[in-house]
This record gives sequence, C-alpha cells and structure tokens, in this order.
Amino acid sequence: MYRIDWKGMRARGLAAAVVVAATVALMPAQPALAQARALPDFTDLVEQVGPSVVNIRTLERSRSSSAVPGAMDEEMQEFFRRFFGQPLPGTPRQMPRPDRPQPDEEQPRGVGSGFILSTDGFVMTNAHVVEGADEVLVTLTDKREFKAKIIGSDKRTDVAVVKIDATALPAVKVGDVTRLKVGEWVMAIGSPFGLENTVTAGIVSAKQRDTGEYLPFIQTDVAINPGNSGGPLINMRGEVVGINSQIYSRSGGFMGISFAIPIDEAIRVSEQLRVSGRVSRGRIGVQIDQVTKDVAESIGLGRPQGALVRSVENGSPADKAGVEAGDIITRFDGKAIEKASDLPRLVGNTKPGTRTSMSVFRRGGSRDLNVTITEFEPEKAVRRTSDKEEKPRSSAAAQSVGLSVSELTDAQKKDLKLKGGVKVEAVTDGAARAGIREGDIIVAIGNTEVGSVREFDAVLAKIDKNKPIPVLLRRGELATYLLIRPAR
Repeated sequence: MYRIDWKGMRARGLAAAVVVAATVALMPAQPALAQARALPDFTDLVEQVGPSVVNIRTLERSRSSSAVPGAMDEEMQEFFRRFFGQPLPGTPRQMPRPDRPQPDEEQPRGVGSGFILSTDGFVMTNAHVVEGADEVLVTLTDKREFKAKIIGSDKRTDVAVVKIDATALPAVKVGDVTRLKVGEWVMAIGSPFGLENTVTAGIVSAKQRDTGEYLPFIQTDVAINPGNSGGPLINMRGEVVGINSQIYSRSGGFMGISFAIPIDEAIRVSEQLRVSGRVSRGRIGVQIDQVTKDVAESIGLGRPQGALVRSVENGSPADKAGVEAGDIITRFDGKAIEKASDLPRLVGNTKPGTRTSMSVFRRGGSRDLNVTITEFEPEKAVRRTSDKEEKPRSSAAAQSVGLSVSELTDAQKKDLKLKGGVKVEAVTDGAARAGIREGDIIVAIGNTEVGSVREFDAVLAKIDKNKPIPVLLRRGELATYLLIRPAR
C-alpha cells in the first residue's frame, strides 16, 4: 500500500508553478525592452531642427473684380474635407460676402514651408510655393514675421531661395545624401494645411526615384500634405537630406508615397540662385528615349543602357559633334549612362562652354565624340515635312514582313538630314504589329544602313526572319527602334 504525500506535492507543485509563472512573466519583458530601445525618439531632433523651419504665406493682388465672392481657397477646402468629412457648410452662392476683392487688393494665395539656409536670412523652399506671388511672408517659430524677397527660383528643379532681413538665425545642418539608406528613419517638419510646426515621420522607401522630372527623388512614406511643400526632410542626425516637394495621390491627400528633392542637388541650384538669381545649365540639343531590353539585345548592345537619340537639333552641339538620330549615348564625361534620364542631369550640371567627351553606340560598334556644351534654352519646335506622293514599291522580302516602301526624294533627304533610307507606303502583318506607320522613314535594319529600296530588299532578304528584326526609323524629326517579330 502506497501513501501519497499530497501536502508535499502541493508544496512542490506550488513552488514549481511560481517558478514557471515567474519565467513566463520575465521572458517577453527582455525582447519588449529591446524593441522599445530600437524605436526612434524624435523629441531631440524636433528641438534641434524645429527653430530652423519656417512657415511661408504668399499673397497676390486681385487684378480683376470677376472673382467669385466668398470663394474658399483649395487648401482650406481640403482641410475641412479631411478633418470633418465634408466641405465647410455654405457655398459662395449660399454665403455671399459684401467685401468683394477690389483690384490691386492683396489676397491670400497659398501656404507652404521652408527652412533657414544661413544665419543671415537666406531661406530655401519650393519654386511652386512662391510662383506668381506678389508678396512672400515668412514666419519663424518664435512668431516673428518678415516680408521676404525672392532671390531666385528654378521651375525645373522646383527650388527657390528667398531672403529675410534678419541675423543670427538658427540655420539647418546639411547632410550627405550618399550616406542615406533605404529603410532609414527620417522626419519632416512643415505646415500641412497651414498647421504650423507639424512633425511627421517615416522611412526612406527608395532612392534615385525617377518620376520623369529633372532630378532623381528620395521616396519616403512620411506623411506629406499641401502646405508641407518646401519643408525639410531630416535624418536621425538632425541633418537636412531633402526638400519635401511632391506626393503621389489619387485623392489630393497623402497616400503613403511622397518625394523629396535631394539636398545636394538643391544646394547646387541655390548657390547659383544666390549669385545670379538664375540657374545656368548645359545642353547638347538632342531628344532622347529609353533603350528597351529587346532593342538592346537585338542590336548587340547587350543590356538596356544609355539614352537613345531620337532627334538631333540642327546646328546644336550634338550635331556639330557628329551625333546621329538612332545613336545610343552610353557615356558622358567619363560617366556611364545607365538610363536615359541620367543624360540630361549630367549635361545640365556641366558648365556651358565646357568641352567634354561622350561615347555612342552606332551600327554595332562604339565610338567616341567630343562635344562643346552650350547653355540650355527652350527646345525648338519640331518641323513638319511635306512629302511628295511616291509610288509604293513592294518586294517579296518586304511583303514577308508586311511592308511596302518607296525611294526618298533628294528634297526629303535634305529636309530630314539623311543620307538615305526608304519611305514606308503601306503596313500590314508583322510590321503593323510592331507599330510601324505609313510615312515612317526606315534608316537601318539591324545594324545595317539602307540607302535605297534596293539596299532595303538586299538586307531584308538575308536577315533571319525567325528572330525579332530591329528596325531603326525616323518619324518626323524623331528616331526610334521598333522590333518586327516573327509570326506565330
């Protein structure tokens, strides 16, 4: 007969339970503590950088009495839509105002942000914040307000510099954008919807984001809204790394994607604005496009890189250097052109008058050219050519890919600055699927130039039609590559 020591078991069980409970209670505490330590604290940054951030209000004179009385500005309407779910009660018709703006009366135009660039009163913001303003008012965090003078603005980079009459101001520290990493915490301070000194934070989502603008942007998920424009993007060291400039939105409000101008690019622009009030950029006079993977492989370039030259302006630096439509510029001033948007940035940052080298890929080979940069000016309008009617010419080889072509006249060659080529008169089948149109001028097939219908037929007869056929053509003043793919 066995005796069970219930009292002892209870005692030992109670002790074990206490140990287990204590262990369980302690286990999550350490990871939670470590996680808490890893989360960023922005309080010191706000105290450090906050006084350098300013609110910018712009005014414009009412030049016409036709303005709708009582109309509410768009930013205030957006404010009420976001915070109250509906517009402010009352429309201009429901709430007539007796104080209709009179001609030359200053009216509020917009609200933005900026930051103090130097202790003697230079302030940086976005060009679109001050564009069209008759008066700019800058308010500091200590509530002092100054009338600002616009020193200069540059629409292409959306950077502007204004000056206030003050000294001993708290200037920002400028950071090194090359050290900025994707996933790094960043913070923004600004005046969204006119709400001054508003702090938002997030991470860097991407760098070198190409949105089709002149600059490669920093993409973040920091909450940016109307009124944040021109405010600083700040890293965890309290340094400005960008200017908040744009958002991606389908509603007009923040949707998790915002873009900032890299501060190194902005400083380069601001230095020119402070010296001369304008920005001087280089140009070479070409219109360019991306190089696709299929085209790169089919013409022997290997991988998609460089900038495809679609047209060369007559008498431009590129024209004098020997650049031709259809060339692919792969290097400029010793720097590789990975994508088409790299070229205008490199050329634009080159001082006018500089003589430099560039490499182009043409007809299966690379060649080096020397070009002298001139100052950027508005592009000239594209000329339209009036072609005489030509009798279509079709061969068995041309028909096999869906083309009918004819000879170019001497006048057409001179007008288009071409040595040769054939004019497309009719398009069907594979050529039509490739996007070739009537009136296009075929300059080369593969890496072989065609100067006449006879040469066109000879080249096309020899080419392997079981593979995509790269065709270099001119459409008006523009050149491009298209691929005629084999029928399936």
